[in-house]
Amino acid sequence: MTQAPLLDELRQLTAHARNWRTETGIPRVAMVQGDVPAHALAAVYEPMINLILRGSKSMTVGNRIFNYDPASYFVMSVDLPAVGDVHPDDSGAPYLAVSLTLTPERIATLLADLPPLRADPQSGAFSVAAVTPELLDAWVRMLRLMKTPEDIPALSPVYEREILYHVLKGPHGWMLRDIALPGTMLARIGNAIRWIRHNFASEFVVESLAGQEAMSVSAFHRHFKSVTNMSPVQYQKRVRLLHARTKLLARQQSVTSVAMEVGYRSVPQFNRDYARFFGRSPLKDAANLRKETGDAESFMDNNV
Repeated sequence: MTQAPLLDELRQLTAHARNWRTETGIPRVAMVQGDVPAHALAAVYEPMINLILRGSKSMTVGNRIFNYDPASYFVMSVDLPAVGDVHPDDSGAPYLAVSLTLTPERIATLLADLPPLRADPQSGAFSVAAVTPELLDAWVRMLRLMKTPEDIPALSPVYEREILYHVLKGPHGWMLRDIALPGTMLARIGNAIRWIRHNFASEFVVESLAGQEAMSVSAFHRHFKSVTNMSPVQYQKRVRLLHARTKLLARQQSVTSVAMEVGYRSVPQFNRDYARFFGRSPLKDAANLRKETGDAESFMDNNV
């Protein structure tokens, strides 16, 4: 089994994807094609497997940058604020990718059928691995279901299980295992991440979060940074800024009211943090994005 014919079929199956997140009709599976605006790729990404079919992509998480193309796939096992950048292939053909959103419950059903997986203590909750023909073959069968939607309820769970199985067997499979097992370090940090993400506008005490996960403050800081490449405070700040950007683009409120709504007590500090992260002041950034997109509805989630 060679990879080239499998990639060719996957490209044909996804040729109708648009330059924003395009649903396939298959649960948790989406696709995207084209020159996705850079601002739309700055988001809080959900846990996912991202497979590039054409072109390349870079993902920046904290201060780490990962580059990948059709020879590799990207795994993200917790919710992370990240910035993506996509590129066409050498011939100029547009970027094309598919993604599968991960759920711990579906991963857990596979664990009893796997040999023990060893964690890499140097790795976080995201990484790139080499794609295999077996993984591509499972994706082909999954995406063929777009042609026979009546088969999706019966067969998509089978093919999803196969995709997860091949990733679990791969070099970073332990990341998927650990988000599905309560009590692992990754699962406990994942709990804290979800709390911060859902309560991003609220102040929090690190000692309290650490205590909820039965960790010392120093261990919590160390593990949180190893998983996310950010401190808890940096994580919260980036989530706040991403939410603020969406609100400003939609023209819902003034800069002051947006800053307060996402949790800032100081508007000057909000302006400084915003400009540092996005490269422009809030007003200039929002005006520039409106000029690029034409309207706020073009600003959408592109977690693929």
